Amino acid sequence: MTRSTRNATGAWPGESAGHRVVRFAGRDLHVVEDGKPSAPALVLLSNAAVPLALWGPVVPFLIDAFRVIRIDGLGRGKSASQAGIGDIPTQARRVGAALDELGVNRVTAIGHSSGCTVATALAEQRPDVVAALALIDMGPDLDAKIPESRIFRLILAPFIGALLWRLKTEATVRKAARTGFTRPVEIPDAFINHVLGMTHRSFVEAMRAPLDYLAQRSLPDRLTELGVPVLVVFGTDDQRWRSSSAVAYGVVPGARVELLAGVGHTPMMEDPQTTGRLLSDFAAAVEHN
Repeated sequence: MTRSTRNATGAWPGESAGHRVVRFAGRDLHVVEDGKPSAPALVLLSNAAVPLALWGPVVPFLIDAFRVIRIDGLGRGKSASQAGIGDIPTQARRVGAALDELGVNRVTAIGHSSGCTVATALAEQRPDVVAALALIDMGPDLDAKIPESRIFRLILAPFIGALLWRLKTEATVRKAARTGFTRPVEIPDAFINHVLGMTHRSFVEAMRAPLDYLAQRSLPDRLTELGVPVLVVFGTDDQRWRSSSAVAYGVVPGARVELLAGVGHTPMMEDPQTTGRLLSDFAAAVEHN
């Protein structure tokens, strides 16, 4: 285990992060482990266009009781130089392979934004491994999506989007990133550097994959079929997905929905203490059942 700094690795002060690279199908996945190796495992899955750094503030609230595993999907973080992010089921298979490599046979999967679709797909593929799901700020279906700005829609276009992507700067990335937060937070340099390093192709794939997944079936429909314990956490001031849509998860048997007042799209950074408590209590209850 090595002591890490926020700017160097995406970890935050006070974290003791063990970094490793897991090889799957000829590709590298960056994995960070914290906490107790013998404790119940949690896997944290990031939003499609962000590195592990956004989990940093909440990790200290989890490591006393859990083995906390963060995995950069292909095309993210230290894996960002490799092309071919793939669809959501493909991303989930990579996570499953990483868990196998780490010797994890039971886990609570926790996703943020589009990471929730990867967590759900992992549970669909590996019901023997995923004991429960916690979903943070992800709409249940496409109707819950708040329309993107005109410039964002242009960035996703094939030709003009590639041109605009080449013109991005630290300042423009930082400005766009702030739309994900309602409360004042310091955006990690690791986030800015990650986006600056992404190719246009990878960014577009990352944005479209979760929408394609939702277009096939809604999350509540998938979760009902899975039959695992579910926690949904939503910031009431989310500007990416309508927080009012969280009620749709109520159809999932036993699902628990928690709304965080005054919080935006990223509760892990905006209110890490409350978010950490909710995740810890939920995962502990799963382990005691």
